Amino acid sequence: MKTEPGLHPLLVLILAPFAGALVTLSLAPFDLWPAGIISCALYAYLLCTCSVREGVWRSWLFGVGMFGTGVSWVYVSIHDYGGAGPVLAGFLIIIFCAGLAALFQASFGWFYVRFVRALPGGMLMGFPVTWVLSEWLRSWLFTGFPWLYLGYAHLDTPIAGWAPIVGVYGLSFICAMTGICLFLAWRSRQAVACSTYAVIVITLWAGGAVLKPIEWVVKGSEKPLSVVLYQPNVPQEHKWDRAWYQPILRQLREASEPHYGADILVWPEAAIPNFYQRARDFLDPIAERAAASETTLFVGAPYKADQGEGYFNSVIALGQGDGVYHKQHLVPFGEYVPLEDQLRGLIAFFDLPMSAFSSGPADQAPLRAGAYRVAPFLCYEVVYPELVARSARHSDLLLTISNDSWFGRSIGPLQHLQMAQMRALENGRYMLRGTNNGVSAIIDHRGRIVARTDQFVEATLTGEAEVMLGKTPFGSFGVAPVIAGCGFSLLLMFLMYLGFWREKD
Repeated sequence: MKTEPGLHPLLVLILAPFAGALVTLSLAPFDLWPAGIISCALYAYLLCTCSVREGVWRSWLFGVGMFGTGVSWVYVSIHDYGGAGPVLAGFLIIIFCAGLAALFQASFGWFYVRFVRALPGGMLMGFPVTWVLSEWLRSWLFTGFPWLYLGYAHLDTPIAGWAPIVGVYGLSFICAMTGICLFLAWRSRQAVACSTYAVIVITLWAGGAVLKPIEWVVKGSEKPLSVVLYQPNVPQEHKWDRAWYQPILRQLREASEPHYGADILVWPEAAIPNFYQRARDFLDPIAERAAASETTLFVGAPYKADQGEGYFNSVIALGQGDGVYHKQHLVPFGEYVPLEDQLRGLIAFFDLPMSAFSSGPADQAPLRAGAYRVAPFLCYEVVYPELVARSARHSDLLLTISNDSWFGRSIGPLQHLQMAQMRALENGRYMLRGTNNGVSAIIDHRGRIVARTDQFVEATLTGEAEVMLGKTPFGSFGVAPVIAGCGFSLLLMFLMYLGFWREKD
């Protein structure tokens, strides 16, 4: 493949996937946040003078490095719990990661090189704007896969001060802008240009540092809520085994008994491995016990719809609480099977237990915990910034329950925790995160972990959560201002280009 002088095809073959892998290193559990900035600088270098065809190829390689290192942990669920052999599971993961790289990253390269790079400000402004729009596209296209965003690496850096205003997409923009400025300064080596790029970077980072101490929300009660998160650590291979059903119920009952009297008690996603309606003989006395103690119990369980209209992955508030929430964003293949008629029965992975859920409606009311409103999110849903912001606007507390056992000892559950932290920071709300095997955590309104469990152990986490009043700017407006701003910036660059082009003619 033809490349510009000085950039050998073999170097491209090494450098592009390496640059993509740096994105993963910037995120949990590695937390090497400068790696994401270096990734953007290297990526900009790879795309700075190449042809459209080369840009697509290099971007695909970048995506292979990013998705191959960042989400290949899906192998665990396919192989360990989906019944696929190592060769088949490996082949499916290669297809998955290569497909994501083609669908999202190669299309980024094509659009950027073909339409954006030559525009006025097309590299300085166009690169980070296009990057953010590409991340946003990943959040909804084909139900969305909003993973590996650059901004998640910056929960603890100075630019985290921007998160309550512009959210994770805004942090991704700043990260990408910093990377492109580093590259352009290196390429220019001119004092005036380097000074300009330095001013841009310093302004963004210093602005975040100034904003970071600001409290956008205030405490809404005189004393915090007492919270208990029970992590049962039930092995995934036993979860839906009928021989384990009664032992699981007994474990839940006995572990929770000493903690009635707390304001909130949380059991994880699918804690009850049976339909809620079929488990009423067990749950009704538990609910009465919780109500007598003025405790709200949040229970994850499958829920049968009325009149045989399917079933849902749900969280139910019992005792002092009230309400049922049905999961809206389902995990493909885990909770529903695309092209079901063709794929069911093909391999065990396409016939996992409880993989035919229906989606819940979008306009569900918050759950209640006594006098307080709680916005619930089941597993995968907490990674959607707009979904969480929309529910958080009408809630006092955030709750996410999950079963990350599907992903074993991989990096996936720790990435998942990091995204829950960002949702708390964006919306200025405490987040309670209850899981089957870790990490269960209490996260404060600034995205900091107040208390957490270890993974792969049975544990009971006790702590306190503050009820917060008020809204952050991001909580009020969601992702719309950032996405609209990026779209407007692209439009302005195109209009400037057309003006220059006509003037030249």
